[in-house]
Amino acid sequence: MAEVTGGAELSRYGTWAWFPWSGRLVHVLPREEFRRVRTDRNRDKITTAEQRRLLARRIGVIGLSVGSSAALTCAMEGVAGSFRLADFDTLGLSNLNRLRAGVHDLGLPKTVLCARHMYEIDPYLDIELWQEGLTEDTIEAFFGAADRRLDLVIEECDTPWVKTAAREHARRHGVPVLMDTNDRGLLDVERFDLEPDRPLFHGRGGDLSAEDVRRLAPADAMAYLLRICDESRLSPAMKDALGRIGHSLSSWPQLASGVTLGGALVTDTARRILLGAPVASGRYYTDLEEIIGAVEAGRAPVGAAR
Repeated sequence: MAEVTGGAELSRYGTWAWFPWSGRLVHVLPREEFRRVRTDRNRDKITTAEQRRLLARRIGVIGLSVGSSAALTCAMEGVAGSFRLADFDTLGLSNLNRLRAGVHDLGLPKTVLCARHMYEIDPYLDIELWQEGLTEDTIEAFFGAADRRLDLVIEECDTPWVKTAAREHARRHGVPVLMDTNDRGLLDVERFDLEPDRPLFHGRGGDLSAEDVRRLAPADAMAYLLRICDESRLSPAMKDALGRIGHSLSSWPQLASGVTLGGALVTDTARRILLGAPVASGRYYTDLEEIIGAVEAGRAPVGAAR
């Protein structure tokens, strides 16, 4: 043990991490050793040098319902060592169908809930919370000054103005944006870091600015969101739900499996972008109902396990 601690007393070696929300005090290795051991099973899908580069990056996550899965998966994989989490909402009972939380967490800000889980994975993370969400007065600060600029944004909110304004700022600062829509495994990639003049939402938003979007009537705002998401390619279940939102449905239907898949898609893509791998702007589908197709009973595809 003395060879590891350099002769220091064990109790003085490393860091004592205090988690006040659970009353736990945990003794962990020093930061570099902790992260080397914690991410050891990433090798060599992620090399040691790549892991260091990733942990030096900063990711902003806007919207902590679907976005919480992406933030947690990024933290687990060691994709970024610094995060900014933005959401104005608190955890409700209906969120428990897709968020990693329990009934004892009801009423907590979603930013706080997500940050707690992330700190329990890696207490050395640098996490900033934006518990009021993003407004016209705060969105520029969210992207940060030049020496603390976000390297990538994960946008997962429902507010049309925020979705649009976040991309306007990302384009201005050359920050790539990822969005998972949690329907048919749709992942959106906008490489504003490589294409400074790229139209927002691949041009699907038209020439509307964030200020224009702010002034839209509710029906027009909904139409704008549907154009952005390409209504013609929504799943049958989502199309069926559209006319019932606000009546027999409280909001968009979302499943834990879809949210978890989205976290994986975003994290994998974020890792490759941050490491400089070729990732093109575009709209990509990982539709499990198409990939794992339905067949008649007793007629499994050739090669499928029975």
